[in-house]
Amino acid sequence: MNKIIDIKHLNLRSDLSETIEVLCTCAALLSEEISLSGLGTDHKSISGQNTDGDKQKKLDVIADNLFRTNLEKSVVGFYASEEQEHIQKFANAGKIGVAIDPLDGSSNIDCNVSIGTIFSIKDIQDKNSPEIDFFHLGNYLGAGYFIYGPQTLLVFSCGDGVLKYIYNSKDKVFEIIPGKVKIPHSTNEYAINSSNYRHWPMPVRNYIDECLEGVTGQRKKNFNTRWVASLVAETHRILERGGIFLYPGDDREGYSEGRLRMVYECGPIAFLIEQAKGIATNGTEDILGTNSNHLHQRTSFIFGSGEEVECIKKSYNDPRIVNSPLFKTRGLFNK
Repeated sequence: MNKIIDIKHLNLRSDLSETIEVLCTCAALLSEEISLSGLGTDHKSISGQNTDGDKQKKLDVIADNLFRTNLEKSVVGFYASEEQEHIQKFANAGKIGVAIDPLDGSSNIDCNVSIGTIFSIKDIQDKNSPEIDFFHLGNYLGAGYFIYGPQTLLVFSCGDGVLKYIYNSKDKVFEIIPGKVKIPHSTNEYAINSSNYRHWPMPVRNYIDECLEGVTGQRKKNFNTRWVASLVAETHRILERGGIFLYPGDDREGYSEGRLRMVYECGPIAFLIEQAKGIATNGTEDILGTNSNHLHQRTSFIFGSGEEVECIKKSYNDPRIVNSPLFKTRGLFNK
């Protein structure tokens, strides 16, 4: 019987290969579950809220149970999930740790928009203190995501570029799509929720104002706006054709540190972006190499094509923008 994914050519450790295979098995099952939404199962119904205060939909819980139950039977020893209050230690005491957002973009379940699963895989050096490894963004054995859309895809890296696999539902296997992913350095697309303009920090307002000025402004080119509200979908578009994604912290209550979580969202995505020759930052420093204070800590997150990310970083570091009262009233939205 064929394995669900053939990754022999990557020459990975056996426990890492097994972990990827289990993740693929779970993703295939979840993809089928998603495709049947509405046929006797109301996936979008609210089932409570997670420990970080976000509303949980029924499919969030289904996804978390699916990955946790199957990973617990494997070589994985530690499980850090968006849907769990604390890091879970499995009985097998393996050294592999998986950090995971089992179902990213669940607000889009009822819209039939692409949703996904984000994951990273690490060695846990101290089994009595797994948070030391989980909370450091970097040193990944592998990281990636599954995207459940018109196609179910696995996009991942084990440190040597970004690979794509497509799920063949007929044969029930993930098949490789030849080539490695590389983000274009330049772009004319940005993704941000513009309804929050009035709440953004001035460096972000200034950057977006320059984009909106188009060919008549100092950037000398027109930009298109994209916004899906699904991190996996936004990431996949940028990996395929370039772009920049911005989710800054802002002055709304509960948003000062941003909304995306460092351990199981930003770290894995930043790893993929850098492996695809893009840049991932919180505005002032690279995401990889930073440390989270707890499992569910949030951060500002900006990533994508290098040219645009460098522009927003300059905006964050420009004292004229940060400190000058002149810039506090500037903007195409607030004239």
